[in-house]
Amino acid sequence: MPPVPNNPSDETPTQPNRKDPKDPEVHKRRAQRAKAAHEKKMARATKEKGLLIVHTGNGKGKSSSAFGMGLRALGHGMKLGVVQFIKGALPAAERDVLAAMGDVRFETMGEGYTWDTQDRSRDIATTERAWAVVEEMLADPAYGMVILDELNIVLKYEYLALDRVLAACAGRPAMQHVVITGRNAPAELIEAADLVSEMKNIKHPYQSQGIKAQAGVEF
Repeated sequence: MPPVPNNPSDETPTQPNRKDPKDPEVHKRRAQRAKAAHEKKMARATKEKGLLIVHTGNGKGKSSSAFGMGLRALGHGMKLGVVQFIKGALPAAERDVLAAMGDVRFETMGEGYTWDTQDRSRDIATTERAWAVVEEMLADPAYGMVILDELNIVLKYEYLALDRVLAACAGRPAMQHVVITGRNAPAELIEAADLVSEMKNIKHPYQSQGIKAQAGVEF
């Protein structure tokens, strides 16, 4: 005798997928768990201090991110100090904008890329002049944030001793934030920092596509 076909009425109803993120109940439960975890972290975060922040990596956006933080600091009424190493001879619209806003001291102390000067002694002397300005800022509690743009580059080429940088950062006012940018951040600086972000290069118009630097993007 051939098998009797199943009666559709006897089949078990299809159950909803309780892991489907599009399911409203699944979404709600996940959101509730995320909120509870966030509130737990917030409750544990009771300390307050000035942060040592490092932006490094081969990707674009290290300085741009730092200047965005500087703009945020100004929005909170902080005094902002900026010292640019290396890039001083290059055009930078952020320099013009930030220097015209609020309580800002913006010093461009570099002379361009290291291959422009082709003079190590001159580069070291330029770095020393810039570092003297940095030491003034790091000793002054009036500065809520100090940005040291491309400092990692001068550390890489040993135009400035890393020990001097670490000592000055360690001895700064307790609530002062310091943001250091540039590729190849030394391991000791990364270890000392409170926040480290690495920009990864996925695709770049200048490097891989032959597109020249664009206003508003590169400068």
